[in-house]
Amino acid sequence: MLQELFSFQHGKDFAIGFTQLDFWFFFLVVMMIFSTLHKSTLMKTIFITAISLFFYFKTSGASVLILSFSIFLNYFSGKFVFSVNSKLKKKVIMISAVSINVLILAYFKYAYFFTESFNEIFQTKYQALNYFAQWTSGFSGQGSLVDKIIVPAGVSFFTFTSISYILDIYRDEIKPVKNFFEYSFFITFFPHILLGPIARAKDFIPQISKPYSLDKASFSWAVFQILKGLVKKLVLADYIAAHFVDKVVYAPESYPGFLSVIAMWAYSMQIYGDFSGYTDIATGVARLMGFELFQNFNSPYKALNVADFWRRWHRSLGAWLRNYLYIPLGGNKSGGIGTHISIFIIFVFLIFITQWYDLVLVYLALMAIYVIGVFYSPRFKNLVHRDMNLLITMIVGGLWHGASQNFVIWGAMNGIALVFFNYWKNISPYEKSSLFVTKIWKVFITFNFITFTRIWFILQEDNAPINFLKNIGNQFNLTADTFGKALWTYQVVFIILGVGFLIHLIPQRFKDKGILLYSKTPIALQVVSIAVALFLIYQAVSDESKGFVYFQF
Repeated sequence: MLQELFSFQHGKDFAIGFTQLDFWFFFLVVMMIFSTLHKSTLMKTIFITAISLFFYFKTSGASVLILSFSIFLNYFSGKFVFSVNSKLKKKVIMISAVSINVLILAYFKYAYFFTESFNEIFQTKYQALNYFAQWTSGFSGQGSLVDKIIVPAGVSFFTFTSISYILDIYRDEIKPVKNFFEYSFFITFFPHILLGPIARAKDFIPQISKPYSLDKASFSWAVFQILKGLVKKLVLADYIAAHFVDKVVYAPESYPGFLSVIAMWAYSMQIYGDFSGYTDIATGVARLMGFELFQNFNSPYKALNVADFWRRWHRSLGAWLRNYLYIPLGGNKSGGIGTHISIFIIFVFLIFITQWYDLVLVYLALMAIYVIGVFYSPRFKNLVHRDMNLLITMIVGGLWHGASQNFVIWGAMNGIALVFFNYWKNISPYEKSSLFVTKIWKVFITFNFITFTRIWFILQEDNAPINFLKNIGNQFNLTADTFGKALWTYQVVFIILGVGFLIHLIPQRFKDKGILLYSKTPIALQVVSIAVALFLIYQAVSDESKGFVYFQF
């Protein structure tokens, strides 16, 4: 029993996951012990850190050593940045710490990409080696069963969290944490270690020393969030994926084109249910322990334009990119040497990732336009810098998801759309319209554009998105007969999808009233409703268990 508890094997389903019964037994035990320790900040901090490291080990095995190294590196780096008086030394320490974090992230996420691109360009035969597996094998005296570089779970999330901590200290926005355990708690807190939300130290760390409190309203809110997250993930996302999206999107030639369009609409709902479902559960679990996490989603499919969408979707990543990339580059006001260096680096990166060597000519042409524009209009320079800062931010956001040509295209399309909107909103006759019909049209256009770009998000092979679009055009085949057959075949999927969209579009004030009403019901009735809800949820669960989509990022 103990051997199974403290073991991990690559390729197995997560031993502890939010959608598994094992996690809720684990969480129940955690809460029982936590209830006896919470009065002591130090004991509470040490206990939750130990539990979080165990939770991480059960999801990512020996990668817990990578996480531990990151904790030590950034804790002491933060103290050094704060303690030195010289601005130059502060900057050197900050740059060194951030660079090491980025290199660790790059090794695990981009080693294969860089190696393969280098080999193709220079006709070499280098291989990306799993040095970490070799080291752990030598340390343990056992041969590694894993030759492939395995991306540590949540590496993008805890790396970005660590970088923000170092930069906030460097900017004098926060002071270092009081002790090592508080920092470890902040980074490893198990509800958000794997998939966020990305936490900022100034928002989260002050909560550690606060006395624990959980009133009936907070308890009810937390339980409601957890149930909502389970419904989103297990019923909405997994059922739609297993019974419709995966079948159509990965074999579009077997289906009429109009069904591929509906499948992409369904994928937008699937990925929302999957990711927001996780964060709903995470925020609910955290609240039961007395902590508040960043609300990562705000009904994104109600967005009136692409800028509004990115203020509503994955808000913690958007805030991170804005605070630590877009604004430092100059934001919407100016651009400096950082903008030019970033443009050059991304340009070289694009050449590697796409091998579109004609981009050199495009780059030179754009540089010529830039020089001419600046010569004739100083304002042109500010507009170009603003637009380039926006494009850089969105391309980096695409690359954050993975090193592939399609992620770059996805990020670039969203960046171009944001640039376009900055100009369109100044001349659009509909921007300030309050007509209901106008709002519906804006929501429809925005949702379909976001869904269109996600073709490059879900299909990772280089030519797969174009082939998918060609199939839609070549065999659209929408007739009353084909639509009727599709409606009959996927009737349950379409019902779930329709209900999902309807609930999503309900005004937030009505949802808040529903939560308030739930919180006022007696505890006994809440317990009964929880039991009934869980029974119904697991009755509707797909027989094909699926991991969280964003776990791969």
